[in-house]
Amino acid sequence: MPTIRLPAKNGRIEDFATRPPRKFPKPTAPFNRIAYAAAHVVADPLAEHDPWLTPAVDWETTLAFRRHLWSLGFGVAEAMDTAQRGMGLDWATSLELIQRSVALAKAEGGVIASGAGTDHLMPSASTTVDDVIAAYEEQCAAVEAAGGRIILMASRALAAAAKSPDDYAKVYGRILAQVKEPVLIHWLGEMFDPALEGYWGYKDHAKAMDVCLGVLAANAEKIDGIKISLLDKDKEIAMRRRLPPGVRMYTGDDFNYAELIEGDAQGHSDALLGIFDAIAPAAAAALGALARGDTKYFHEILAPTVPLSRHIFKAPTRFYKTGVVFMAYLNGLQEHFVMVGGQQSARSLLHLAELFRLADAAGLLADPDEACARMRRVLAVNGLVN
Repeated sequence: MPTIRLPAKNGRIEDFATRPPRKFPKPTAPFNRIAYAAAHVVADPLAEHDPWLTPAVDWETTLAFRRHLWSLGFGVAEAMDTAQRGMGLDWATSLELIQRSVALAKAEGGVIASGAGTDHLMPSASTTVDDVIAAYEEQCAAVEAAGGRIILMASRALAAAAKSPDDYAKVYGRILAQVKEPVLIHWLGEMFDPALEGYWGYKDHAKAMDVCLGVLAANAEKIDGIKISLLDKDKEIAMRRRLPPGVRMYTGDDFNYAELIEGDAQGHSDALLGIFDAIAPAAAAALGALARGDTKYFHEILAPTVPLSRHIFKAPTRFYKTGVVFMAYLNGLQEHFVMVGGQQSARSLLHLAELFRLADAAGLLADPDEACARMRRVLAVNGLVN
């Protein structure tokens, strides 16, 4: 197996010998959990544009990645934070992404749900709750017009404009009364987006959860489920046990997903995860094992992916997209490591080197020779020649 010289702590450079990749069997039957992978976008590095100001998307490769996820049995959660909503991908480009992806899903039988939020509304001192409602209405209508299913994303504008928990109840009640089919609610924690601190009217997550559960109970017939991204399994389990009948919990916990998806005697979480983008072959094989009742193999596959996921999503968690895209680059699913908004620079070279080691430990470098060649290019750009 190939060896590569990687940077390590204290300025050291160390030889690292890769291992043979793990062979992950493709599932042959449907999963017994609903599993959405939040998918990233592939930037177009050859476009004439200002990378920090205007997004340029390689549509062909971006859509090919969605085919890759569907081929493994996943649904696609489109235009979410993994696709850099609010961190490089604006609403106009997000809508084009949704329209293209929904059309492809309908043509090829893929499952898809798409993010609708308020990111075209820039929060200011004059922003009102009614402004937030109008912004949500615009995006929800656009997703429905494209033939898509809605994931109702958390709103920075609402977090800024709301004066009390009642404002959250008002906004969600107004929007949910209008949607054509049940939606997924997304509670994105402040570790993913600092502008969302105090969502639902409280910084205390327990109090915020009470408000959120009240909104779910009041609108249960319009809600398929809620995805919470708080990176705290105990909070997710506590909320899961209090959900109204018929409302699903979709785990957004990229630290504890294996335990939460397996569940306990009182229930389980379905999944809508950004890490599934990066570990899709392993996650699909594990979910296939779980559907067969083989929980031992399920955990055997996923256990080595957890250190990788925790590394990719380490604080500042909002920069996790860089690791997700880097995994796609290492595995030949895109031909470059350039991101919308220049976000490839959001993680250090040491971070990427450790990601490489952990991906290898999880058996997730599909072709170690090619992965080493691609890693060497990144090292060379940073002045380290192997």
